[in-house]
Amino acid sequence: MSKTAILEVDSEKFELPIVEGSENEIGIDISKLRDLSGMITLDPGYKNSGSCTSKITFLDGELGILRYRGYSIEDLAGKGHFLEVAYLVIFGELPTAVQLEQFEKDIRRYTLVNEEMKSIIDGFPKTAHPMGVLAALTSALTAFNPKSVNVDNEKEMYEAVCKTMAKFLVIATWTYRKSMGYPLNYYDNTKGYVENFMRLMFELPNEPYKPNPIVVDALDKLFILHADHEQNCSTSTVRMVGSSHAGLFASISAGVSALWGPLHGGANQAVLEMLEEIHRTGGDADKYLAKAKDKNDPFRLMGFGHRVYKNFDPRAKIIKKAADEVLSTLGVDDPILAIAKKLEASALVDEYFVSRKLYPNVDFYSGIIYRALGIPTDMFTVMFAIGRLPGWIAQWKEMRENKEPIGRPRQIYTGHPLRDFTPSDKR
Repeated sequence: MSKTAILEVDSEKFELPIVEGSENEIGIDISKLRDLSGMITLDPGYKNSGSCTSKITFLDGELGILRYRGYSIEDLAGKGHFLEVAYLVIFGELPTAVQLEQFEKDIRRYTLVNEEMKSIIDGFPKTAHPMGVLAALTSALTAFNPKSVNVDNEKEMYEAVCKTMAKFLVIATWTYRKSMGYPLNYYDNTKGYVENFMRLMFELPNEPYKPNPIVVDALDKLFILHADHEQNCSTSTVRMVGSSHAGLFASISAGVSALWGPLHGGANQAVLEMLEEIHRTGGDADKYLAKAKDKNDPFRLMGFGHRVYKNFDPRAKIIKKAADEVLSTLGVDDPILAIAKKLEASALVDEYFVSRKLYPNVDFYSGIIYRALGIPTDMFTVMFAIGRLPGWIAQWKEMRENKEPIGRPRQIYTGHPLRDFTPSDKR
């Protein structure tokens, strides 16, 4: 017999089914609650509400577990590379060597971006935030690719995936080139995906460019670590917009806009802004550690602890090693990064932070890496978006293939009851 939950209101009982996930997660299915009782649930921010079932990502914040399609993030970041993991996240299984080679080859077919897109980016001032430009350019791709994707057609869906992976990387780097006043670069089909990112960003026409393999490896890991993260704000936005049968580019553009918010994708940017503030005020890391421990001080130590992970961020353990390697390889002499290392070292042994499990998170280390590479602070969230793209695609694809209904949350109305209209001359 299946398990049920009983909701009792004014002596009337309502029986609701219990849903159990493959990792023993338990949920109460309230999809029939309004039909049965006339009531809805109220859950601001949907902190206790599951909007869907999904086979893509498993996350346990209490135990510090993150898995894509059943594979641990430790294994994927340690043994795989970004395109391989992207294929897994989107299509459900790790690719064979032949499938992976074909996937990369098919992505290269779509790396050219329509020249008219340049006119769109030219319309933005140099001072425009890269995330605003990226959202606009992603949405504009719809105009150049007007045909809607038939998600039930495997060939069409696959082509849409390759096209999105190809063009998004190029236009994401164009936002940086625009802000710097540099000429726009094109994808080099003889190079790998992450190596191309480095070229697209930093190669100048007046000198050769060779990406550092340590840096390429660190970025590859960062993109893997950001590939998906369950039903967060931007992912839920992609699914919500896609549920109206909006196209893939339009849905991803909405996800970019959601990611832009400082409470979501802007976290690594907030880390660097905090470090810069510490530097401006004298560079005393200990002073700010004391401020963070003072309950009467509004100062918050950005990049420590996590809203979901209550113990530790499993991604941080992986990327810390990569961050150390990047700093060592590049030999960066930067007072901002010196402050970061001081905060990290102190917080890892300070009883206040240790007892509260306020460990450095992935945003802390990603900010350090981006800073070391010379990536401007306002580009940090764009970096996040590049990594998160496979997850957005996978979530959109899953939602459409499952034929999920259009998203339509309810509300509890708290405004005026019925009122009579009074003509303006009598008010």
